[in-house]
Amino acid sequence: MSIVTVQLGQCGNQTGHEVFSALCSDIRGTHGLCSKKENESYQDACKERFFCEEESGGTALKVLSGVQIWFLSMAARSGLWRYNSHSHFCQKQGSGNNWANGYSVHGPRHKEAIMNLVQKEAEKCDRLGGFFTIMSMAGGTGSGLGAFVTQCLRDAFPTSFILNHVIWPYGTGEVIVQNYNSVLTLSHLYHSSDALLVHENDVIHKICAQLMNIKQISFRDVNQVIAHQLGSVFQPTHTAGGGPGYSRNPLGDLMETLVPHPEFRVLGLRNIPQVPETSLAYSTFSWPGLIKHLRQMLIANAQMEEGIDWQVRPPQPGSSTPSTNKPLHFNTSIANLVILRGKDVHSVDLGSFQDPSLYTSWLNPQDAFNAWKTPRAFNKYEKSASLVSNSQFLLKPLDSIVGKAWNMFASKAYLHQYTKFGIQEEDFLDCFTTLEQVISSYTNL
Repeated sequence: MSIVTVQLGQCGNQTGHEVFSALCSDIRGTHGLCSKKENESYQDACKERFFCEEESGGTALKVLSGVQIWFLSMAARSGLWRYNSHSHFCQKQGSGNNWANGYSVHGPRHKEAIMNLVQKEAEKCDRLGGFFTIMSMAGGTGSGLGAFVTQCLRDAFPTSFILNHVIWPYGTGEVIVQNYNSVLTLSHLYHSSDALLVHENDVIHKICAQLMNIKQISFRDVNQVIAHQLGSVFQPTHTAGGGPGYSRNPLGDLMETLVPHPEFRVLGLRNIPQVPETSLAYSTFSWPGLIKHLRQMLIANAQMEEGIDWQVRPPQPGSSTPSTNKPLHFNTSIANLVILRGKDVHSVDLGSFQDPSLYTSWLNPQDAFNAWKTPRAFNKYEKSASLVSNSQFLLKPLDSIVGKAWNMFASKAYLHQYTKFGIQEEDFLDCFTTLEQVISSYTNL
């Protein structure tokens, strides 16, 4: 099945470009560390999802179904792949970091042109696997227009899967109204998307500084780490009980595995190891070590393998408190997916992830945990493991953003910037109510 990728705004397009570069580099690499047959099967499965060969017989791959929605500027191209020249929508005027401008003005004004592009891309797919949108939360085009386009996708394709990849803003602030924009974006996406896959800029920045040893961190560095992590999930794998071939329905498999209840649809992603490419030749990793670190990252809510709090333990059976070791917070999960790539994956013991104390009481641990595997290595790592988790990981940043937005709203700061585009105080209150319910649901796991 093919995935239609929709890149929205500056952040969405820059991140999307790095994602396709990472995918293409991986499938063209000679570092698969597996049999030729396995490698060819892997490459074919990836191409089916994201790429098609050039009609002219050239060596570059073409993004099969990707829609770029840009304001102000056009996306870059790569020598190994390119976008379809007819699948972008570009305007010279952006949304000025105003969610309401993107949602209420640019969205309705350009709805027909954008949805015609999407429809054409969807019709190219032999089998449509769903939509993967890439967008920011803090600005105007990615967030406001992104929320509008997601609603349009849900109306036009009511039975298709929609996964929104959302870039969470820096806590120190990129835009003065970023908390308003974030609350409005998240609440609207919660009504129209099947799941939200979240990357936090602050976390990725830390990974660049502490794990990748990058001294002067650029947006491209941040986007390349995000792209690597996304590639570690979306590149082909063998799913549990899926037969000998590679999975052909990645979005459907992801939703079935991780979103058992519509009230809980926020997903986080962790990936290990992450080291500079120059250090790979001198690094060795064992599966027991990687799995031990990944499990502790989950329960201690650590986003990278450095600085994990090893004191956090799962609650004891019969305990009424989340954790007796720490007032904060053992990270309770609804569902977890571990993805293993590389050498000896089929001998890895994942029993520690099936511990019932990791999960909420209303789900059977056998249903709450899944593992996908492939002997084909990813992006030059001999062994790598990814964890996609539906858990309490986002409670603190979500509560912080809602609290800051509420304080601004209570003093009516900058509200006129939104009301002039038709977003009223009642709309804000509805959005606060939606997110307070999300916070309450995850808190009570």
